Amino acid sequence: MKRVVIIGGGFAGSLIAKGLENFFSTILIDTKDYFEFTPVILRTLVEPEHLKKIHALHAHYLPKTKLIKGTVQEVDDLTVTVKINKKTKKIVFDYLVIASGSSYIRLIKDSHIIAVARAKKLQDYHYQEFVHKKKIVVVGGGLVGVELAAEIATPHKDKEVVIIEASDRLLSRQSQKESEYTKKFLENHNVTILLKEKVKELHKNQIITNTKKLIKCDLVLTCTGIKPNSAFMEKFFSDKLDKKKFIKVNKYLQLEGQEHIFVAGDIIHIAEEKLAQNAEYHAKIVIENIKNVHENKPLKMYQSKPRIMVISLGKYNGILSYKNFVLTGIIPGFLKSAIEWFFMLKYR
Repeated sequence: MKRVVIIGGGFAGSLIAKGLENFFSTILIDTKDYFEFTPVILRTLVEPEHLKKIHALHAHYLPKTKLIKGTVQEVDDLTVTVKINKKTKKIVFDYLVIASGSSYIRLIKDSHIIAVARAKKLQDYHYQEFVHKKKIVVVGGGLVGVELAAEIATPHKDKEVVIIEASDRLLSRQSQKESEYTKKFLENHNVTILLKEKVKELHKNQIITNTKKLIKCDLVLTCTGIKPNSAFMEKFFSDKLDKKKFIKVNKYLQLEGQEHIFVAGDIIHIAEEKLAQNAEYHAKIVIENIKNVHENKPLKMYQSKPRIMVISLGKYNGILSYKNFVLTGIIPGFLKSAIEWFFMLKYR
């Protein structure tokens, strides 16, 4: 039986493993032993008990897949080198799927400055530090920044929240209507919004911006500076990375020049929003095309399209947008919770 090795157990990788394990010998390599519903991990910072609702052990929904918890060191056209504890192991593949995702860059290594990462880290931080913090600065007014600010500000009237955003509006990649609604919502919940400001210096308990504003704070949450998790490609496939280190693919989601290596999820160089929905569509194409390559059938093209986007503003408010249509208020707020519940059913 042909072997498929999948790097990354997020939206794309987990679905690909699930879709192929009945047809191939599948191996899933992940740095953690569970799937995580990332669109709502921010909630675990303020509601740590929510963690159990968005986690599912890989072993529970992938009964036929071999699971390896480790860190990929390098990839060539035949093998994956994985570090497992303190040992390294080479794994041979017939087909490889790279779905290693992306992460936020920490602006500085300091105990009072954390990057939005995994839900477990946010949950731990809630118990250790968050409950004691009074003034919180969110760096970045994009999708993650505004959702995080809303998650904090809506239930915690005692905390002072500040957003620092470099552009002239929040949600600069979204419509003007979405930006204005978000700004009004956050300001109504006593969030201070500083636009056209960049963090220039970070010191303990204070930030200095490019306009020399001094902001004292107890905690800084960075929601800017996404980097793809592609370091393991540098040795053998550096020419397949774009300037930002995202992986270049062809129209069938194959690594350029490699018909037996596929790429899916946030790691891909395609100019589209890094959404769970897009990762799902990538997964469907990759599942079909690995089968097609195996059976010498024509491959299916991936077409990037606008997707319905739901932005949560706390538990009970939000924004739904699709092309030129925008719906705001309680319905999108509840819809995101419904999407979470429905999606997690696949992993139960």
